[in-house]
Amino acid sequence: MKEIKLQDILRIENLNDYKVHCAMKNELGTQPLDVFARNREEWHGWNSYKGKKDEFNRQYIFSLMNFYHEQNIWLFGGIYEVIGIENDSYKIKLTDDAAEYVGRLKIRFELTGRNARRLLEGCYSDFIVTEVLKESYSGQSFSGYESIDLSFEQLEIIIKNERPDWRGALQNIKGVYLITDKLLGKRYVGSAYGEVGIWARWQCYIDNGHGHNAELKELIKEKKMDYAKQNFKFTLLEYRPMKVQDQVIIDRETFWKEALLSRGDWGYNKN
Repeated sequence: MKEIKLQDILRIENLNDYKVHCAMKNELGTQPLDVFARNREEWHGWNSYKGKKDEFNRQYIFSLMNFYHEQNIWLFGGIYEVIGIENDSYKIKLTDDAAEYVGRLKIRFELTGRNARRLLEGCYSDFIVTEVLKESYSGQSFSGYESIDLSFEQLEIIIKNERPDWRGALQNIKGVYLITDKLLGKRYVGSAYGEVGIWARWQCYIDNGHGHNAELKELIKEKKMDYAKQNFKFTLLEYRPMKVQDQVIIDRETFWKEALLSRGDWGYNKN
């Protein structure tokens, strides 16, 4: 099948007026793709940041974000006009140009070197269109129960955007899950049973960081919510239909606590 180049569907005149922003993971490990899905104003800030260098020194910014689920794939984040400079930030506004493709157009492009700001005329002909999503990106798609291993930020996006594929999959199952503190390596094994499915249980962690678990509550009280956002990740260990007896889930939770040594010095489980 013949490849479709970006220039075949999105004609841009005066390429010399554009700088490309290839937004990638920052020093805190935050992915621009997650930022875009979580908060558009925050994504605006990623494009307006100036720092010490005047790298967006042209009239327009052609914005891309690393679609980190796939190698060498970028998601189109809009075309911004630079209308001024204020201290360490650019004053920018999102244009209407190609607005229908924002958050939907996926482009293949191999970024070589460390420079994330490129001249559009130097790479425009290398941009290959791989997909146009039906809707603007709002978090990764559900890929199966056995593949659930999410950072706090990824789960937060899924929960707050109420992605129907994830909600449909998680709200009607009981199960046992693992929360891992990536900084300290400590673990917490939890479960969802009774009338509460995994979706509602995990929603509680997104709301307060600790899900009302005693040890996690103490941790978040000391280190604040940002600690959970930066360091917690969620893995589904086992799942069962809602009709399964609660005792089955409770027994499996006990098994995983013992198997993963999540009590005492090794973890956050008290019992």
